[in-house]
Amino acid sequence: MFDILVPVLALTIVVVIYAINNPANHSTEFRLRSFINWFPLGLTYALLYMGRYNLTVAKNALADLNLMSNSDFGTIFGIGAVVYGLSFTVNGPLTDKIGGKRSILIGAFGAAAINLVMGWMLYLIITGQSSFDLATTFTVLYALNMYFQSFGAVSIVKVNASWFHIRERGVFGALFGVLISLGLEFAFDWNSTIIKAVSPDESQLGVLEHLLRALFGAEGTTVVQTWWVFFVPAILLVVFAIFEIFVLKDRPSQAGLKDFETGDASSGEMDRNFTVLQLYKKILTNPIIITIALIEFCSGVLRNGIMHWGTIYAKTFGFHTTDFIFSNWGKALMIAGITGGFFAGLVSDKLFQSRRAPSACLLYGGMAVAVGVMVFTLDTYAVLGYLAIFISMCVIGVHGMLSGTATMDFGGRKGAGTAVGVIDGFVYLGTGFQSLALGYLLPNDPATATWQSWSWWPVFLLPFTLIGLALTLKIWKAFPDQKRGGGH
Repeated sequence: MFDILVPVLALTIVVVIYAINNPANHSTEFRLRSFINWFPLGLTYALLYMGRYNLTVAKNALADLNLMSNSDFGTIFGIGAVVYGLSFTVNGPLTDKIGGKRSILIGAFGAAAINLVMGWMLYLIITGQSSFDLATTFTVLYALNMYFQSFGAVSIVKVNASWFHIRERGVFGALFGVLISLGLEFAFDWNSTIIKAVSPDESQLGVLEHLLRALFGAEGTTVVQTWWVFFVPAILLVVFAIFEIFVLKDRPSQAGLKDFETGDASSGEMDRNFTVLQLYKKILTNPIIITIALIEFCSGVLRNGIMHWGTIYAKTFGFHTTDFIFSNWGKALMIAGITGGFFAGLVSDKLFQSRRAPSACLLYGGMAVAVGVMVFTLDTYAVLGYLAIFISMCVIGVHGMLSGTATMDFGGRKGAGTAVGVIDGFVYLGTGFQSLALGYLLPNDPATATWQSWSWWPVFLLPFTLIGLALTLKIWKAFPDQKRGGGH
């Protein structure tokens, strides 16, 4: 029941705050249709998370079967993250050309198909019906999954850039961050519930796990049927993608409403048609966007450097089921994301006149302190979980504010897809870098691991907090060159 109540509470918060926050003075009709547009889109993106980070949940189960080591996981996720990042060079401008609706459908259907294949291959390997090497097979398949996953972020920013005025994007970014954070709950806790339901041990199953166990036909299983953490997200993605075919619109005018001036960097340029090269020139010659991209490289290192390796560290030392934070990792990350997103959005819109860098700077300062403390308290497990979740709160807030909101501001409606492609591409280049590096720096054998052998973990992360902090200070006063228009 707790697994259901937390997401319901989060969604209730989203609806209430959206209902009372209307700085651009949109009409009631517009606001209702906008909600119908972005709310299912956000849930679709949350399900993409479920079909992306299921690899992390599967890793801990597969490690028990000696099918995936830390270095295997680091390589699979690292290469996938690099593919994700590089895919933006194509998918960003492509989204600007074909629109966010088509892009999210390509991403959702494509990721669903690859997740089905990954689940099927895992079934064949675990049941001994295939001799394929799991690490090699998943390196290829997960890279394909991440290519389709990369359509998600650019689609969201592209669609919402036409539906939200710059004065409301900070708070809206926080609301959308709730839905993204919900994806972490789906990815870690819901997938973990699935793993528990299809495991041989039935001693600690709740009502939900028993229902899933019966539904999946896992009664009496002798192995962990890990393939279900790939099948379930695939099925849900297909359902939501079909729904989006009928309800999602790229612009208000496509829903029978009036397009309006959003006040971003595309003001005065909406009648111009840019080529791909012109879009890239517009984005890559903007020093603010390049600085944001470098900040987000650091965010990629820190976000996934904590999100992934935190659960692996807890599993390695056996406190993943006893520590409150790590035993509720998905919910903890969701609450952290909500808190960080609202802090960043409210501070940006209410205190700094919709400038994004100041709130990111404050959060990077918090990360620098927390990672510094983590260096000296790695063996204090009771403290580690709270440090990890505080860092996650900060970095998710930064990521939502810069990749989700600043890209709309500085890329504008015309270049939103290309801008988020460049910036989110750097996020996942940072993710791939840390995954490959920590995959080889950290010990592979849990039986012989000590906390000293894991000391490279926070030491590796610390410099990136300081670099990110310095870069946010550099663009403290940045604001897009545009004409501030009103609502309607």
